[in-house]
Amino acid sequence: MKLGNSLFNARKKSGHSQEEIAAKLGVSRQTISKWETSETVPDIYQAKKLATIYNISLDELVSYDIEVKEIEEAIDKVSEKTQKEVDWTKLWGKKYPILLTYANEVDIDHYQQGLKQLLDQLQTTYKYDKTDAFLVLKDILGKLYTAQ
Repeated sequence: MKLGNSLFNARKKSGHSQEEIAAKLGVSRQTISKWETSETVPDIYQAKKLATIYNISLDELVSYDIEVKEIEEAIDKVSEKTQKEVDWTKLWGKKYPILLTYANEVDIDHYQQGLKQLLDQLQTTYKYDKTDAFLVLKDILGKLYTAQ
């Protein structure tokens, strides 16, 4: 994503107008517009001030992705109770249909036994509770997947 697009999305998300930002930084509205259309870029000091105004880090501002930010905020807002009520397999199955069909093809019991042993080892060795052991195992599998 271009920096200009990141600046635009961060400003919109924060609810500020170009005029408001320009006034806070002591620049013209046209300068803000040029930054947001990637015609020019703010210097590092202005970028730091923008990040402060938008209540995000400079790193977040540079790579601001409105969709990722909205997903993160949505996850933060979901209560533990609601998380347990969601059929995650069905939900993710809309994006990844294999999640809805593999159970008819894969010998699940065979894999569950091995995974159960790994979960038990994580719980015993590191004194993780069931949820933490599951999350660690999930993360290890994710790293294995992305390393290939």
